Amino acid sequence: MQAKFTEKFMHIIFLIAALASVFSVAVICIFLFYSGVPAMHEIGLVKFLTGTEWRPGNKVFGILPMILGSIYVTGGAILLGVPIGILTAIFLAEFCPKKPYKIVKPAIDLLAGIPSIVYGYFGLIVVVPAVRNVSNALGFQSNGLSMLSASIVLGMMILPTIIGVSEAAIRAAPRSYYEGSLALGADHERSVFRAIFPAAKSGVMAGVILGIGRAIGETMAVIMVAGNQARMPEGILQGVRTLTANIVQEMGYATGLHREALIATGVVLFVFILIINLLFSILKNRGNAA
Repeated sequence: MQAKFTEKFMHIIFLIAALASVFSVAVICIFLFYSGVPAMHEIGLVKFLTGTEWRPGNKVFGILPMILGSIYVTGGAILLGVPIGILTAIFLAEFCPKKPYKIVKPAIDLLAGIPSIVYGYFGLIVVVPAVRNVSNALGFQSNGLSMLSASIVLGMMILPTIIGVSEAAIRAAPRSYYEGSLALGADHERSVFRAIFPAAKSGVMAGVILGIGRAIGETMAVIMVAGNQARMPEGILQGVRTLTANIVQEMGYATGLHREALIATGVVLFVFILIINLLFSILKNRGNAA
């Protein structure tokens, strides 16, 4: 009787926790769309999404430069961070000796706990001057506050997430796949990349999606190194402004339509995240079906 009561009680607790999560997401959605959609309607949805100028003082609200800035910076972070993160996870799970693992693994976990403002400061002091010096040495004029600097910093920031989730997925892959590959004559490297890694693909993709979510939603580090220029991106060595940076920089003093337009920018960012997760679900289902 006691066991049944405990089981029923825990079932209710877990149900309440799950409903609280769903309720929180629903409240956020309602607030964003209730506050942001009227601004989109007043400005004009097409004009808001495709406008190339952001001048709140003149009631001009076009967020295309910020949309492209977010996409380009996130894309750069993916190009830099995803290959390094996945290969590092494979190394830790299948190739790293025990003694170095005890040093490398805690160091990677420590990266996840570093505040974003510290990453931004590191980018401002180290990455930005490096990008400026290298670009000027190659004949390209840049002050270092650029899309490339933001991509490098974000690439570093998403590494702990990708490495942690991917390593767990690789370790969870059935060892029978690896043993069967060895039995068929494959060596260790081929068995890892041809048997273990494909079996862990779903978990690795989850790590990548989480990394992308952090990259596209990052604010402080990007504000410090991206240049914050609300204009159409002109190159990887030029400054850009992302959607998150636009909201944070102007929400403190925005009023009226300006404030509503910033909330509408949050709606666009929220939809981006939903699209990314939807694409991940589609890819995951296709992978499972195959």
